[in-house]
Amino acid sequence: MMATVLPAGAQPADRYATVNGIRLHYLESGAADRQPLILLHGIARVAHNFDHIAPRFLDEYRVIAVDMRGHGDSAWDAGGAYMVEDYVADVEALIVALKLNNIVLWGNSTGGRVAQMIAGRHPEWVAAVISEDVGPERPAAISNRRAARMAREAEGWATREELLAYMKKDTPQMPDPLLRHFVEHGAKVRADGRLFYKRDPKILDGFVPTELWATISRIKAPILYLLGGASDIVPPETQAQLKSTLPRVEIVTMPGLGHYPSDEKPDEMAVIVRRFLQGARRGAP
Repeated sequence: MMATVLPAGAQPADRYATVNGIRLHYLESGAADRQPLILLHGIARVAHNFDHIAPRFLDEYRVIAVDMRGHGDSAWDAGGAYMVEDYVADVEALIVALKLNNIVLWGNSTGGRVAQMIAGRHPEWVAAVISEDVGPERPAAISNRRAARMAREAEGWATREELLAYMKKDTPQMPDPLLRHFVEHGAKVRADGRLFYKRDPKILDGFVPTELWATISRIKAPILYLLGGASDIVPPETQAQLKSTLPRVEIVTMPGLGHYPSDEKPDEMAVIVRRFLQGARRGAP
């Protein structure tokens, strides 16, 4: 599937819903009567970053990839409200608006925090959770690292090729078709003619040290933590605490991969996720 990001006939439909005063954009594909699979991106991403993931699951799921507030084609919040809890409230409201139940939540990076929070706050809604390279904690070191990166990116880029080169250096294992797809959907031209990411700069205000154990400890659904072996986001001590806290937890580390394993090894990732979801449906621990 690496020759093209989207196979023929897999173009998702653009949808919009206004929740909590924010006009959210989301992408929907698959039959409406199938089990919902909600995909939630990270701070540096948009809903279209799941375009190479969604087609792999359309045989069993109604796939809904959300542009979270301040990202992609969703509206920016005038007050700069971008805490994890703000994203959670939006997705909760979207779930209610669409009358979804028996949901599978899959989030990477900040989207994974949102998925975990919803699963803990509404265990009756959730059938399974995939959290991609993120746990309940965001220490100050991680927050500071994101702030430094966003400061570098604020200037933007003169050309698409310049942005591609920047992204390639940052995520060297991400295939070129996915990098180009991200630039197509995740960046736009600013008034000064430079390219910049489709995100509100104020999102950094919500990227603060975070600890979500109280809510995440209430998760009842099977949950898979899919980690990149080269990432330090979920350290061994956190993994040990997850195993001792959650009744139906599985942790899989993909050796040598970074913060977005599904971008780097999507075929291997899909096998792992499918096996996990099949077990969740059977009620396996």
